[in-house]
Amino acid sequence: MKKLAWLAVLTAALGLLWAPAVLAGEIKVGGIFDITGPTSDVGKDYGEGAVAAEKYINAKGGIDGDMLKLIPNDYAYKIPEAVNLYKKYLSVDKVFVIQGWGTGDTNALRPLVNKDKVVFFSASYDGNLTDPKQTPYNFFIGTDYSTSIRAAVKFAKDSGAKKFVFIYPDHPYGKNPIPAGKEYAQAVGLEIGPDEIVELKAIDATSQLLHMKQFDPDFAWIGGTTASTAVIIKDAAKLGLRTKFVINCWGFDENLAKLAGEAAVGRAYGMVPVAPFGADVPGMKAVVESAGGKEMSLHYVKSWVSNLVMAEGLKRAKKAGKLDGPGLVAALETIKDFDTGGLTAPITYTASDHRPNTTLTIYTIGQGAKMDKVKEVTMPREAKDVGK
Repeated sequence: MKKLAWLAVLTAALGLLWAPAVLAGEIKVGGIFDITGPTSDVGKDYGEGAVAAEKYINAKGGIDGDMLKLIPNDYAYKIPEAVNLYKKYLSVDKVFVIQGWGTGDTNALRPLVNKDKVVFFSASYDGNLTDPKQTPYNFFIGTDYSTSIRAAVKFAKDSGAKKFVFIYPDHPYGKNPIPAGKEYAQAVGLEIGPDEIVELKAIDATSQLLHMKQFDPDFAWIGGTTASTAVIIKDAAKLGLRTKFVINCWGFDENLAKLAGEAAVGRAYGMVPVAPFGADVPGMKAVVESAGGKEMSLHYVKSWVSNLVMAEGLKRAKKAGKLDGPGLVAALETIKDFDTGGLTAPITYTASDHRPNTTLTIYTIGQGAKMDKVKEVTMPREAKDVGK
C-alpha cells in the first residue's frame, strides 16, 4: 500500500515537471529518495514524510506566501542516477535546494554542490559533511554518525563491555563512521575484534556471526538498515551468541521488533536522533495527522524535521532578501536552539560547525514489540570532531 501511495504521489509530482522553470510565488525543491533500492526498507517512509511535510508547510502559508514545490524522484540508491537527477534539477527545474538521501551519493555530489552553490539537505548524517570549510552547502538534522557511534561505544563501555566489534555493509554509509568508533573504543579501553561485513540486502549472516563468535564480543555495532539488522539479530539468537547490539539510526526503528521478533528483546539498542512516530511530544500531533491514519516509522519523522528546518531557513533567507543558495546557507547558520516540538533535540548550525546537535536517545526493544526508552545521551560538542 505504501509503495502504491508513493507512486501515486510521485506520478502527480512528475507531471509538474512540465511547468515553467520559474514561477512567481513558488520555490522548487529537488527530491532524491530511495523507494525501490537496497535502503528502501527505510527510504519509503522518508520519502512519504517529505511529501507530507511539503503539504503541511504550504497549508501554513508556505515560505511567507511562497509555496514549496517538491519534485520527488526515486534513484534506487544508484549514485549515477542521483547525479543525473541533480543535473536535471539544476538545468530544468532551476532549484537551489535539494532534499537528498544516501551517504555515497551525497558525498559524490559534494563537488557539484559546492560549485553550483546548491543547499543539500541529506538523510545521510555522515560526520564528513559537518565542516563548513569543506562542505558549506551540506546540512542534515540528525545526530551525525560519528557522534552516534561514539555514544554507542560509550553505552557499551558503561554497561560493562570489555570486547567490541563492528558490523557494517561495504558501502560509504556503513564504513565512514567506523574510524571514529574505533578511535573512541581504543580511547576508553575496549578490545576490538575483527570487522564483519554484512550487506544491506543480506538474508543470512551466519558465517559472519560464527566468525565473530570466536572473538565473543560483549557488544557489537550494527551499521546497516532495519532489514539487515533484523537478519543479524535473528541469526545471533539462533547461534546462541551472548553479544548485545548497538545500532545506528537507520537500523533501529518501530519495524525492527516485527522483523526480528523475540530475538531483539534485551539484545538490541538503537541510537535514535528523533522521537518515534506517535511519541507524546508537542510536535508529533501534526506529524501523525499528516499520515492520514497510517502507522509510519520514525524515518517519516526524520524527513518531516528536515523539511521543517529547511523551511525555517528559507523564511530567514527571504526576509533577508537573499533567497538563493548562499543566502540560504547564511540563514541556516543563524539557527540556534531551533525548537522542533520535541521531535529532535534543539538544532543549531554555525559558520564553523554544521552538526545540528550531539544529543540522541537510546532505545531498546521491550516486551510486546515496544520501543522502550533507555536514556538520553549528549556527547561533548568538541571542535576537533567537526568533519570527522
